[in-house]
Amino acid sequence: MIKNKTLSLIGLATKAGKTVSGEFSTEKSVKSGKGLLVIVAEDSSENTKKKFKNMCSFYEVPLYFHADKENLGKAMGKEFRASLAVQDENFARAIMKEMEKIPGQEV
Repeated sequence: MIKNKTLSLIGLATKAGKTVSGEFSTEKSVKSGKGLLVIVAEDSSENTKKKFKNMCSFYEVPLYFHADKENLGKAMGKEFRASLAVQDENFARAIMKEMEKIPGQEV
């Protein structure tokens, strides 16, 4: 149930045009300072997870591992998505608030 709230917030942010997805766009968003929150699918490759972990800690952007590629994609109305960045402060805050309710969630 909680996961759905997070995914529906991602969906709303996407409809509002406040997210970018895909490895390249997510990376560009973080490096340009627009990305305020990064979400990476739990079933992404270790390489992808490590890359975003390093990048997000360097740029001090919160990072969460959540859902799988299929559900992240569905939430955004797209095919599979391994990563996305939220580019709106309010959406980022709301999503982080939901993520913190999930036990064992790493940041």
